[in-house]
Amino acid sequence: MSKKHEKEWFDNDAFWKDMHPFMFPEESFAYAFPQIEKVLTLTKPAGKAALDLCCGPGRHSIALAKTGYKVTGVDRTKFLLDIARARAENAKANVEWVQMDMRDFTRIDAFDIAINMFTSLGYFNNKREDVQVLGNILASLKPGGVFLIDLIGKERLARVLQPTESHVLPDGTKLIQRHEVFDDWTRMRNEWILIRKTKATSFKFHQTIYSGQELRDRMEQAGFTDVRLYGNLDGEEYGPDASRLIAVGRRASEPKV
Repeated sequence: MSKKHEKEWFDNDAFWKDMHPFMFPEESFAYAFPQIEKVLTLTKPAGKAALDLCCGPGRHSIALAKTGYKVTGVDRTKFLLDIARARAENAKANVEWVQMDMRDFTRIDAFDIAINMFTSLGYFNNKREDVQVLGNILASLKPGGVFLIDLIGKERLARVLQPTESHVLPDGTKLIQRHEVFDDWTRMRNEWILIRKTKATSFKFHQTIYSGQELRDRMEQAGFTDVRLYGNLDGEEYGPDASRLIAVGRRASEPKV
């Protein structure tokens, strides 16, 4: 059962319903299968039990399941999980879906691999809770288990971030995104304004942004070992030109007696 947390922006299901077409376009589901192939190449898990934390509408959970993994997909948003269930049924993919806040989910020694994709960490008012989540993931891995997290890194944001950008769907719905970095370049304020016909709806949220070294530090603080950084899922070197910040860490194996 989820613990009671202070209400935060991501508890507003209207955000996910309105932004779903922008965040999870149909082509993103096709991309999930080659992405999972690359994830497995980078991580080389020892077994077939997988956790997809913040699974959203199930893109990577379904791809993992179709690749032969026993998958648990966890997300706090019923709207997204309903989509995930429907897509999994259509794909004949067997996935365990769990509706729970990522701060609360722990299943001790259960998984060979855990993934957290699509910049799904860093949105809590209390920044220390990120390390709590990483600790929960560590505890949920079997000894020797591996964790991969996929974010947009601070180094790239410093190069490409625009104060304002916009996107338009084929039906004419427009999304205007405004961004402002604050708190000594550790946080970013966001305002997303959805304009549908003559109605505008605004959503505001903020997130912690991580450099490669900062993410490595948090993972090691949580107890991960052998933390390695990559610039994309192809395993290229991480740096200012990297398209993504990919970190892979492991739970230490139990010493042989």
